[in-house]
Amino acid sequence: MVRLKVGILFGGRSEEHFVSVKSAREVARNLDPDKYEPFWIGITKSGAWKLCDGPDGEWENGDCRPVVLSPDSDVHGLLTLEQGSYETIRLDVVLPVLHGRFGEDGAMQGLLELSGIPYIGCDVQSSALSMDKSLAYVVARSAGIATPNFWTVTVDETVDPARLTYPVFVKPARSGSSFGVTKVSREEELPGAVETARQYDTKVLIEEAVVASEIGCAILGNGSDLVAGEVDRIALSHGFFRIHQEDSPETGSENSVAVVPADIPEESRLLVQEAAKAVYRALGCSGLARVDMFLKEDGQVVLNEVNTFPGMTSYSRYPRMMAAAGIPLSEVIDRAVSLALTGKIR
Repeated sequence: MVRLKVGILFGGRSEEHFVSVKSAREVARNLDPDKYEPFWIGITKSGAWKLCDGPDGEWENGDCRPVVLSPDSDVHGLLTLEQGSYETIRLDVVLPVLHGRFGEDGAMQGLLELSGIPYIGCDVQSSALSMDKSLAYVVARSAGIATPNFWTVTVDETVDPARLTYPVFVKPARSGSSFGVTKVSREEELPGAVETARQYDTKVLIEEAVVASEIGCAILGNGSDLVAGEVDRIALSHGFFRIHQEDSPETGSENSVAVVPADIPEESRLLVQEAAKAVYRALGCSGLARVDMFLKEDGQVVLNEVNTFPGMTSYSRYPRMMAAAGIPLSEVIDRAVSLALTGKIR
């Protein structure tokens, strides 16, 4: 059996670098060696690309070869650089296990489009749109999907604290994993929260807090052919959900537990899954994504955000939701590869 040559990108330059490495390690554990020949491309925090044996160990400082993804579609793969010469490695498909900036925002997807190599996940447009929470809200609203009330603050703007209804959440408009997010309960806290968010993005989003349960839904597929994982619910003891910033998230969170399947009525579960599919389609997503939402007491579903390449770590929500629906991560990978190569789930 001829194995597919899969380029697996991980690491990256965003603040979610270490999360990406953990996701890649979990992918490595679930990648079928009889089906795939993996080529591990680690991207350091400084942006250097390295062809290495895998995401384990000290790959950033280990014995790796410099490598680039060729934008020439005739090459259709990698160029390894060594001792003044280069070697080409043709790839069948790329799995970009990257989170945050330069991974989920359309930048990497643009390079992959130029390369001519099929890749797993959302395209340039849907990646960029979903990454910018304010733009995603505008599109969702136009499709009849509820969102929080929100305001944006660009680099040269200020906001009058008196015009807001508290509490609000202040966050970078184009970041993930709760980096730079602050819950603001009083007017005097707002300027500091805006400056914290600006450490991660020049565009800041301020949104009214939604009194509701925080829920999520994993989606896999293209167009009308979508599979929804089980819905989860984030049970909070205090504060807000920020799992990747815990000291040891593998052993649990100090303030949250993901309940999978969510302990909500069946009618609500179906409503959440259909709302997630509607958001996914409205934003033009493909391949896979996790749609985070709020479920209010009156049954209304409100969009929170969309992760176009969600975490795949041992403690991440997406693989847990899919596993609860009977689809283990190994099968998620198989189906995602099929979607990238054929546009359909096999």
